Amino acid sequence: MNANANANANVTITDCGDSALVAKAVGLDAEDAWRLVHALADALDAVRLTGVHDVVPTYDALLVEFDCTRTDHDTVRRALSHEAARLGPNPARTTPPRHFVVPVVYGGEYGPDLPEVAAQLDLTESEVIALHSGTDLTVRCLGAPAGAPMTDGPPFPRPVPRLASPRTRVEPGSVAVAGRQAVICPMPSPGGWPLLGRTPVRVLDLHRDPITVYQPGDTFRFLPITPGQWDDYAGLSLADCHG
Repeated sequence: MNANANANANVTITDCGDSALVAKAVGLDAEDAWRLVHALADALDAVRLTGVHDVVPTYDALLVEFDCTRTDHDTVRRALSHEAARLGPNPARTTPPRHFVVPVVYGGEYGPDLPEVAAQLDLTESEVIALHSGTDLTVRCLGAPAGAPMTDGPPFPRPVPRLASPRTRVEPGSVAVAGRQAVICPMPSPGGWPLLGRTPVRVLDLHRDPITVYQPGDTFRFLPITPGQWDDYAGLSLADCHG
């Protein structure tokens, strides 16, 4: 990889193989870095640069993938540099965040790792649930599989370790935590994050474009429900939980 100078001192741009670039926010705190790379991703998407087929922002960097038969590193780098310079270090959010209230059955067959997580944190199960559901969690990026919402973790006293033996299948709607992060699993998949509970609402809509109704910057608030309330919410989509 070859570093490349550009007009925004808070963004570095480097080559990543023969058909991608990485733009990374530097010299900023975590919140400002996250805001900058997501604003830069939105700006590059709006340009619709020929040959660019994917822009993937994370916490402090974004990956830009392109078809090397249709464009090249220099062309994409110039576009990134231009947009980074235009945005500056503190771009304003262009769309207001949306808020989703997500019902969750905690523990038991829905969240089999709740007792272990509580023991690891020296908390009761009720305290873990109260912390997980007691604050809005911001979606920071979309991960695997299928645009899973990667959010800030709840204010636990310490990070939560991953499972020693990952599961070969995690049910869709499973609500999990690991480290300082939290997630909702949108579809069946393997997974090594401890499961606290599961939501009966459908996270993905495969018949819409995009398939997710949430975007980075939106917030989730988890609502504890009982197993007996599961059917009250089953069949709803996450779009129905938009508050």
